Amino acid sequence: MTTRTYPVALITGDGIGPELVESALTVLDVVTEQHDITLEKTFLAGGAEAYRQSGAALSAEAVETVRISAATLKGPVGLPDVRMPDGTEAGLLGGILRNGLDLYANVRPIRLLPGVESKLRVEAGAIDYVIVRENTEGLYAARGKGVATSSAVADTLLVTRAGVERVARRAFEIARGRAGAPGDGGRRVTCIDKANVLRSMYFFRSVFLEVAADYPEIEAECLYVDAAAQALVLQPEHFDVIVTESMFGDILSDLGGGTVGGVAFCPGGNIGDHCAYFEPIHGSAPAIAGLDRANPISQILAAAMMLDHLGEQAAGDAVRQAVAAASAAGETRVDHTGAAIDGTKAVTEAIVRQLRIVRPLQ
Repeated sequence: MTTRTYPVALITGDGIGPELVESALTVLDVVTEQHDITLEKTFLAGGAEAYRQSGAALSAEAVETVRISAATLKGPVGLPDVRMPDGTEAGLLGGILRNGLDLYANVRPIRLLPGVESKLRVEAGAIDYVIVRENTEGLYAARGKGVATSSAVADTLLVTRAGVERVARRAFEIARGRAGAPGDGGRRVTCIDKANVLRSMYFFRSVFLEVAADYPEIEAECLYVDAAAQALVLQPEHFDVIVTESMFGDILSDLGGGTVGGVAFCPGGNIGDHCAYFEPIHGSAPAIAGLDRANPISQILAAAMMLDHLGEQAAGDAVRQAVAAASAAGETRVDHTGAAIDGTKAVTEAIVRQLRIVRPLQ
């Protein structure tokens, strides 16, 4: 079998980031050997520590490396005491990478693993949907650009036709590749908005429905964000793929994470037409950094998403199967805070054992 080689960038991040990325690399080393894949790795400094040392959370050279790499794996970044002059966190890379590289789709799978107890009292498999969050527009496009006086501040919610068209199309393409919603097997994309209140959201919905006409085999539906928040708790099995504005997607993906054992089980991808990076959706948790308590599953699942993006879905599936098997065996337990009860290294070793026990079809 011919070895496939891919240049990938790595940003270890802050807090628990370095130990999580180390766990993901341990898993990647095993699965890439099994599938005859070579990852040419370039490590980049990025995050709060990088800002503290150089005045930039990510250098222009590092951004260019991300741009030309086949994919990038990033650990969580940011430290609460490292801030910009305006008071916002200095180490965050979302604005730098998402907007700077036009990574317009933030893709966040929400899946209940076997062996993980959901607060909703549902069985594994009942929650399995993907949130596709528009990444470059919406309210977050106003980051650092708000108009302010001593008595008032205004941020602008921006929605463009091109922006909605491409993220909606991405959502429908993801739905095409899935088996459908757990509840009824229906392939559907749900647009979540506030079209009854905001003109921008009505526009988002209207463009979404125009795109939906190109995918007649996939059901298109629309929900207001408040109703959707309730439905994600009361009827999560109904959902297959969700597409929404950036802030709504940010909030709802954490809500979804709360239904599957916590956001430490949830990976995310930031994907454009020409490059992408993958990461956990949680923060850097500096209070437990270096204590062997961080749950590495979201970082490992982010690595699986990266493999998918590289066209190595068999390897990505192998990682997900190993994570599910280790979870079902009770080897990836977490406490009420989301920390790994048996330790970061123990969880990583359990997943590696599962990778070695059962190799998926090539």
